[in-house]
Amino acid sequence: MMHRIYGLVSGPLAWAAFILFFGGSLYRLISMAVLARRKDPVVYEYMSLRFALRSLVHWVLPFASLNMRRKPLTTLVGFAFHLCLLAAPVFLLAHVILWKEYWNVSWWNLPDGVVDFMTVIVMAGCLFFFVRRLVLPEVRFLTGPSDFAILAVAAAPFVTGFWAYHQLPGHEIMGIVHMVSGEILLAAIPFTRLSHMLFFPFTRAYMGSEFGGVRHARDW
Repeated sequence: MMHRIYGLVSGPLAWAAFILFFGGSLYRLISMAVLARRKDPVVYEYMSLRFALRSLVHWVLPFASLNMRRKPLTTLVGFAFHLCLLAAPVFLLAHVILWKEYWNVSWWNLPDGVVDFMTVIVMAGCLFFFVRRLVLPEVRFLTGPSDFAILAVAAAPFVTGFWAYHQLPGHEIMGIVHMVSGEILLAAIPFTRLSHMLFFPFTRAYMGSEFGGVRHARDW
């Protein structure tokens, strides 16, 4: 029974998740490009590589913007969280081996101990953002059930992966849950607020070009 479930999760469900991720991401990016042109016909005319890169550099460096310096704890947690969220699954040896087995592509990996520590950072970050949404009035006012659901979707693959890796009670079942939760996360990215990971470079390019080339001001 477990073997058949594993076959389903590692086969058809995995393919469905990748198709939804890549297909959904392409659809959202094309839709955004078309919508931007429709709402602002000259949007691409005043896009500037210089100001776009200037904005991107300032927003991917910790404490480079005024708002980051005003909230140092949130900035530190946010950067550590996002870095580990992206790097841990990509450079985990077990995942690299799976890519090699299924698609015959591979890349270097991080030591398991490093990825384990990064997993803890992601889980702690999710807890931090959960508490922040409950405690800070200005954040709580803007928080809805979907925000907690997204946090849960982001946290689940790391919690279950940590559980399975350390072989805690029920780790065999948790390994299956880990795979399913990872596929749910991957498929959800284009269709939820997690899509900001796709739109971030284009949003910053637009803002940087408008502020730098049109308003002659900084956007950080």
